[in-house]
Amino acid sequence: MNKFTAVAVVCIALIIAVFILGKSYNYKHKQTEIISVTGAADTNFVSDLSVWSGSFARSSFNLQEAYAQLKNDETVVMNYLQGKGLSKTEMTTSSISTEKLFDYTYDESGRQTGSVFKGYKLSESVNIESKDLVKIDKISREITELIQQGVELTSSSPNYYYTRLGDVKIGLLAKASEDGTKRAETIAKNAHSNIGCLRKATMGVFQITGQNENEDYSFGGAFNTKNINKTATITVKMDFAAE
Repeated sequence: MNKFTAVAVVCIALIIAVFILGKSYNYKHKQTEIISVTGAADTNFVSDLSVWSGSFARSSFNLQEAYAQLKNDETVVMNYLQGKGLSKTEMTTSSISTEKLFDYTYDESGRQTGSVFKGYKLSESVNIESKDLVKIDKISREITELIQQGVELTSSSPNYYYTRLGDVKIGLLAKASEDGTKRAETIAKNAHSNIGCLRKATMGVFQITGQNENEDYSFGGAFNTKNINKTATITVKMDFAAE
């Protein structure tokens, strides 16, 4: 190889190297041209299922006597609920739980020194699932009427759910994605650019809060069950290529 040929080879190699480096720089630079946005959507909906439960108990030194009293209370409770318009298919009862009761004695240092058997406590719960939300709300407020029949039933407020929540989530995802795309287009237009293909999309946390309630969102997602009227919210983080 003569001197001229050697110089030519070196020049060609340098040109190729510069070309490759230029391509690499352009690719790397192009990779950073991303428009990142967060699309959001919310919708109001009404619960269509009410879940409510109450419990009642009997205590006695005699286990059989406590059991008989509790079963009588069960009959009174079920008849009361059916009289309020509930069907048997809307009601279920739990198995009976049994607890031994004791009175404990302690010395001056707080150490237990003995115990006295006080009898048995048997308890049972009744659970209701109904599509008639108004009826369940009314029953939960009037359930203390059972006290007049000798049954001490305790309960909390009903919980309200929506059985087609999956459809709500799908609809919100579509709206949030559309909102994110519009945001990206607005940014690109005002920057004299255009959006390219979607590079990445991540769904945010699905939140359900009471409608017109001042509830805080949670990191894991709020899930309100206390309100009949609810608001669902979702976000979608999206990265678009800029052109």
